[in-house]
Amino acid sequence: MGEEAVILCRDRAGEVHVFLNSCRHRGMKVCRYDEGNAAVFTCPYHGWSYGTDGRLVGVPFFREAYHSTLDRSQWGLVQVAQLARYKGSVWATWDPAAPPFLEYLGEATGFLDLQLDGWDGREGQAEVLGGVQKWLIPCNWKFPAENFSGDTYHNISHRSVDLAGIGPSGSGRRDMSELLAGRKLHVCLPDRGHQTILYLLPPDDMPRPAYQNAPIVAEYFRHCEAERRRLLGDRARLLGAPGEIFPNTALLSRQPRTMAAWHPKSPHETEVWRWFFVDKDAPSEVKAFLRDYYIRYSGPAGMTEQDDMENWNYAHAASRGTIARRHPYTYEQGIATAVDNFEWQGLRVPGDVIDITDVRSSEQPARNLYRRWAEFMQADGWDELMTWRRHGPASMASAAAE
Repeated sequence: MGEEAVILCRDRAGEVHVFLNSCRHRGMKVCRYDEGNAAVFTCPYHGWSYGTDGRLVGVPFFREAYHSTLDRSQWGLVQVAQLARYKGSVWATWDPAAPPFLEYLGEATGFLDLQLDGWDGREGQAEVLGGVQKWLIPCNWKFPAENFSGDTYHNISHRSVDLAGIGPSGSGRRDMSELLAGRKLHVCLPDRGHQTILYLLPPDDMPRPAYQNAPIVAEYFRHCEAERRRLLGDRARLLGAPGEIFPNTALLSRQPRTMAAWHPKSPHETEVWRWFFVDKDAPSEVKAFLRDYYIRYSGPAGMTEQDDMENWNYAHAASRGTIARRHPYTYEQGIATAVDNFEWQGLRVPGDVIDITDVRSSEQPARNLYRRWAEFMQADGWDELMTWRRHGPASMASAAAE
């Protein structure tokens, strides 16, 4: 969380906690592993021990050196100011004045639902496949954040990958048939700074064949698509694509189904964390197939993400010079063409929406990201930033159902 290392754990009663990973005695990390099980967290420097509920439970020489007077109840691990659990995911902040998590998301809750719900429409069915991939990129964090906010203009970067046919059926892009069937949208929430790409399918749309080289996988997704339409009705017409929860959490709710966090390490380096998701009830054959596809596509060894990282690396280096910093970049695509509460064939999509099906690209998501970033840099506090409390927008789900 920012530059702070944290511990995410369950206590003996099963409650979830997020603590600062720093001993209260001299600051040593009390946990130095990415995952595992422990009854206590013991500092390897001076031996203070903490329970999984954060309480200080062990102090060497408590009677001799502290004369039994140290108030251990005052020296537990530092907890986050706010913690939220949502459909199996855990979110936290150090800021007690920040809005609650779901209020911070606003209409973008629907974007996250597309990520965390099952492919068949059931709530909260996402399961992390394997663990988390972590690596460093020599660029500012806003390069990947802008890209995943909705950059549809960099197709030349992936030309060789598309020609190699790394799609799940061995050819082409996974989303091409969806693009040809419906509308491709840039959706931005100006008051929150969130944005995404959405596909909006026609009411009578039928699932197209996919995963032809893997009959078990094809049958699984055919069944899921049918169930999705039965459970969600008209809302099943909305399909997710790359997006960004402001400021630095990236979503991709199609295949590969993945989330990323862009952790700023300095103005010139970003540490990436990427998770991959499958439906927890999916057959083992489906999970194995998707694992192979995911690692071929995304992550530090993924062909497409390697293209992206090369762009961010070189663009960052070329932008750092004294002369380069004197000259602005253009963000003019689609200026003044966004529509408020876009509607197509009976389904409304809230926010500022640009239909990019025919025009192919806009830079509305990037403008939305940087506008919100500038507001955060200039605001004196949350009262200035939480403009929605003066307007009270409906949720994405309720608006879409109207």
